Order: sequence, then C-alpha cells, then structure tokens
Amino acid sequence: MNYFELFEIPVSLKPDMNIVKKKFFELSRKFHPDFYTNASEEEQAEALEKSALLNKAFKIFSSEDETIKYLLVEKNLMEDEEKYQLDKFFLMNVMELNEALMDAKMEGDETKLETLQSSITQLQQEIYEPIKNIVEHYKEDNTTQEELLQVKEYYYQKKYLARILESLK
Repeated sequence: MNYFELFEIPVSLKPDMNIVKKKFFELSRKFHPDFYTNASEEEQAEALEKSALLNKAFKIFSSEDETIKYLLVEKNLMEDEEKYQLDKFFLMNVMELNEALMDAKMEGDETKLETLQSSITQLQQEIYEPIKNIVEHYKEDNTTQEELLQVKEYYYQKKYLARILESLK
C-alpha cells in the first residue's frame, strides 16, 4: 500500500494539504496504539505499524520536494540514493554562483550576498516555470514518463540551489 492509498487521496505531486491533514487526524485516531492496549498482540503490532506509516507519510506530504521524490521513486523513475547527473549548463551556472558566493563572503560584502540570494531565488522560479503545470495538474493517467523526468531534473536542480541558499545563512 502506498501513501496515497493509505490516505485515500488521489496520486498527486501536490496533494491538497487540507485533505491530507484531515485524513491524517482521522486515521491517527483510528490507529493510535493507545486504543489497542486490550487488543491481541497482532492487532497492537498492526496499529503501531500503521501509526508509524501515517506519521512518515504525513511528513512526506508536508514537503513538496519529498512528495515529488516519493512519487518518482514509486514510479521507478528515481532511486533513493541516486547519483543524478545534471545538465552541464546548469552546473556551470551553479559553479559561478558558488564562486561569487565565496568571493562575497571573503569580502564581507552584504550587498553582494543579498544580490546573490535574489539571483538564486529568481533561478529557482525560472527552473520551476517549465514544470509548474505538470506539478500542479498531475493526473495519474495523463502525465507522461517524459514529463515526470522533467520534474526529476527540476527536483535535483532545486536541491543544488537550496544548498547554496543554505550556505548563505
């Protein structure tokens, strides 16, 4: 059973968090281990397992990036610890950003750092634009493998940019 089935929601790259939260609390009450203290050991173990699965699924659905990763893994388009090769042009841009970031940090130039942060945020928006429609309107039977591979490329690019933004802090 995958997390979408567990939560009884449609497969999506961007699940409706209001529905996810509602289902999480509903299922958490249903499978909370405290309600199974007088049940058989087998029922207790099943409740504990479902409760842990619910928490893990909720954590994944609460993060757009983790939801994308989860769906791509489910579709066998990504491995958990995959060494993905990004486009060379993108990697060159990232290398230039990293060099500019090191220079700005060494100079202690706050203005340059703010400009870099703004540039990275803009780049994140630019890489999202081509896949925005795929992510926001994913349909299990209509979205192609090719489109999902574009989402995979975006996922890895976004991870790179997030690391650079994190180093700005």
